[in-house]
Amino acid sequence: MKYISVLAGGLLFLALTAGAQTNFGNSVTLAAPSFMTASPSPGVAAASSPISFSSPAPLIATPSFSFPTPIPPPQPPPQGVQGVFEKYSYDVYVGYTFFRFYEVPGIRSNMNGVNGSAVYWYRDWAGADGEVFAVYGSQPGQNSWLAFFGVGPRFRYVGPKGIDVWAHALIGGIFITPETPYGGQGAIAGVVGAGVDLNGHHRHMALRLAVDGVASHFFQTYQVSPKVSAGIVYKF
Repeated sequence: MKYISVLAGGLLFLALTAGAQTNFGNSVTLAAPSFMTASPSPGVAAASSPISFSSPAPLIATPSFSFPTPIPPPQPPPQGVQGVFEKYSYDVYVGYTFFRFYEVPGIRSNMNGVNGSAVYWYRDWAGADGEVFAVYGSQPGQNSWLAFFGVGPRFRYVGPKGIDVWAHALIGGIFITPETPYGGQGAIAGVVGAGVDLNGHHRHMALRLAVDGVASHFFQTYQVSPKVSAGIVYKF
């Protein structure tokens, strides 16, 4: 009877011990975070498996670089071009001229002839002008020639549709032959006027129309005589 009591007590002790170990393992599993849970190997009991810890992979920031698109350098502006028309530095003109010469009060002569000019444009809007005209007409009782040469500035506005508007002022001398019964043959004179150039497609050629007033000092009196002209301009 004594041996049976000892044997029953030993079995009870073993049962209690096994239950305590099972409860302790379950409590550790519940308390541990998810990355500390045990990973049992195949064929091995979960209770005897070692606890393995897994940590998240470190995050490494990879820098990204973007290079700006290079900006091309600005192109130089075209030389001597406005709109679609090229501008030139020199004008040479020749044309027909009608001149009404108010010689003395009550005496006037209608004279016809030619005129020519040359202009150097040192700016787009300003140039140096030289002009000459020679006309032929009838003085009282005889035929005569009258000629003028002068220099001065010329100013222009280059229009957007191939139309140039200009104005000039010249100072020079005027000469008449043969000598009239009223006095000498030469005098100082000036010209003030304006005109328009109607340019061709490439602006090398243009049609010019102009109106001028010619002031002179013949025969101890002053004359202001109108002149109109039309002709062809060559530009280069």
